[in-house]
Amino acid sequence: MTSLQGLSVLVIGASGGLGAAISGQLQAEGARLTLQGRDEAKLVALGFPYVTGDVRDSDTAQRAVDAALAAYGQLDGVVIASGVVAFGMLSDLTDEVLADLFAINTIAPIRIVRAALPHLEASGKAGNNPFVVNLSAVVAEQPTAGMAAYSASKAALTAFDTAAGRELRRSGIRLIDARPPHTETGLADRPLAGAAPRLPQGLEPAAVTARIVEAIKQDERDLPSTAFTA
Repeated sequence: MTSLQGLSVLVIGASGGLGAAISGQLQAEGARLTLQGRDEAKLVALGFPYVTGDVRDSDTAQRAVDAALAAYGQLDGVVIASGVVAFGMLSDLTDEVLADLFAINTIAPIRIVRAALPHLEASGKAGNNPFVVNLSAVVAEQPTAGMAAYSASKAALTAFDTAAGRELRRSGIRLIDARPPHTETGLADRPLAGAAPRLPQGLEPAAVTARIVEAIKQDERDLPSTAFTA
């Protein structure tokens, strides 16, 4: 079992619906947080060291990691809760939307894990049970018509997590791939393109957050969609 008390944890996408909720729960567990997001006012309100920036920018990952090290001298965990969605048929998909989906949902998390890796390895050597949580989505398991590119971007992230998780075990780092069902974060109301289809009532962010933090504490490595509804 992993205690979060005193651990230095970087939360990417902390000004979003799930990112802010996860930050609050980690704080309640005693973690020392560094936050990254695009909405500075929301980050300030959370009350922790923070950096602003767009995860599409190649330097954002390193700036966020550097901020955590400057604040606490170590990095023990990373939660990547940034993400975007797009709706619409393949025939309506533009190059710009396609590039943004993969830049934010797939490439940015890979960059962040890479930037954090040496410091998480040091945490492992210190016996702190370091971890990474990547927020994928149920569409990685159940690719959905009308969301083909979004489904692909999340499936690619899950594939990365599966393979990289095997690599990171050698350094004592646990990579958790979380694939929650539709959650009422408001993300579907802010798509890069298209309009959301009629969706069933989603899960509450508090319930998804609680399950993710419990997985961190219980040393789990995989959170399929069914883990959130059992």
